[in-house]
Amino acid sequence: YECLGNAEKRKLYDEFGEESLQSGFDADKMRQYHQWQSQAGSGSGAFHSGDFGRYQSYEDLFGDLFSFGGFSDRPSRGHVKTKGQDVEYNITVDFLSALRGMKTDISLQRPKHCEGCEGTGTESGTTLIPCEACGGSGRLNVAEGPIHFTQVCPRCGGQGRKGKACSSCKGTGFTHGTETLRVNIPPGVDEGSRVRVAGKGSPGLGGGPPGDLYLVVHVKPHPFLSRKGADIYMDVPVSVGEALAGGTIKVPTVGGDVSLRIPPGSQNGKLLRLKGKGVAIPKKKSQGDLLVRLVIKLPDSDNEEARAAARAMDQFYREDIRKHIRL
Repeated sequence: YECLGNAEKRKLYDEFGEESLQSGFDADKMRQYHQWQSQAGSGSGAFHSGDFGRYQSYEDLFGDLFSFGGFSDRPSRGHVKTKGQDVEYNITVDFLSALRGMKTDISLQRPKHCEGCEGTGTESGTTLIPCEACGGSGRLNVAEGPIHFTQVCPRCGGQGRKGKACSSCKGTGFTHGTETLRVNIPPGVDEGSRVRVAGKGSPGLGGGPPGDLYLVVHVKPHPFLSRKGADIYMDVPVSVGEALAGGTIKVPTVGGDVSLRIPPGSQNGKLLRLKGKGVAIPKKKSQGDLLVRLVIKLPDSDNEEARAAARAMDQFYREDIRKHIRL
């Protein structure tokens, strides 16, 4: 049902059958594999490096497609370098820090290469012996048929030889510890933004590069500011006199206070725009606007003169202000 109810999954199922339901299935690579099969069936046995873009041999094509290291009839390539996994870290910042950008320290648990064995998993100075799992070849058969596939031996990491397991990491080559990082949150991040910190993910295998750390940003709500895209909305209280007669007031912005002119006769909820005072988007070299929503505030007073003045203003209404309220 999950397959049939999803148009994209159903399309892939119609094209590839049950193979499309496997975890990690890559439609583009499978089409490349079928293209190779078609060429092989037509008698074209030569492999042209330009046929498959970055694939320079059948081993590269199948190795990437099936996550194998290559063919068993090829010599072992030794310890295969594999990039480490990417890591996510949730970070919460206040509204203004998200607009302005900030630097902060975070502490996170992450694996690192064992210092005792330098990531090899083997005690320093130990005598190396052939790996019992792969017989010293560094590779294991993972598929039978006309073409035999192999993968890197997980026990020796493709080296073919192993020694006494490191006492510090128990042979894994990694230890876990707390690391404090100074990270930069760029200006303009929004709820759910992902900030990449290169090389601070999990360490790679076999001397491969580490993965990256991705900071998932969560923004705290502000008491009187909100955001829509690159624009900021602000509720600003004004007096009855300012709304009726107009005037100029000071409005705080991310870059400092600015003057805002209120037109005479402004109604409650009227939006006034301050160009270029919104969210700065460095990548686009642009900045949104600040939209000020006027909120008419009555005086908090039981003074009879104030009440008399309010009643006196009623005579200036030109029509019934509730005439449009009908059910």
